[in-house]
Amino acid sequence: MSEPMIPLSIAVLTISDTRNEETDRSGQALVERLTSAGHALHEKRIVPDDVYRIRAVVAGWIADPEVQVILTTGGTGFTGRDSTPEAVSVLLDKQIEGFGELFRHLSWQEIGSSTVQSRCLGGLANATVVFCLPGSTGACCTAWDGILAEQLDSRHKPCNFANLVIPERGQHG
Repeated sequence: MSEPMIPLSIAVLTISDTRNEETDRSGQALVERLTSAGHALHEKRIVPDDVYRIRAVVAGWIADPEVQVILTTGGTGFTGRDSTPEAVSVLLDKQIEGFGELFRHLSWQEIGSSTVQSRCLGGLANATVVFCLPGSTGACCTAWDGILAEQLDSRHKPCNFANLVIPERGQHG
């Protein structure tokens, strides 16, 4: 008999100077995918691409014991005010280097060398996993379908990030 999937509490943050709830297709795609997979949406917000506003929201969620996963979308490129990596990386206890590497590998198959302009990243902070994704809907779907769906599923073997953030299974401290 297979073990049941343990749903995680996931917060979604869209980082954009121009999007609102009606035009935020990337954030909505993440919400649809995470809820379809059986996870719970803790909260969804939109903030402007500002280092301190991004950092304040993400830090608040990291400190909230009810949030196990944070997904951000937007602000990971090189143009304009893109500042998500600068806002979030200082909050991480450990970076997940393989996340960005694998994302760019998967993305390369879809958009070719343009993937080198993605500064997406992942990390662990206070028993919360944080993944910063590009702002395009396609990139969010690539990250979820190719990496996050499995890594946030407590049944995925040989290892997954879900088991690090589930209190009775995690390795806190």
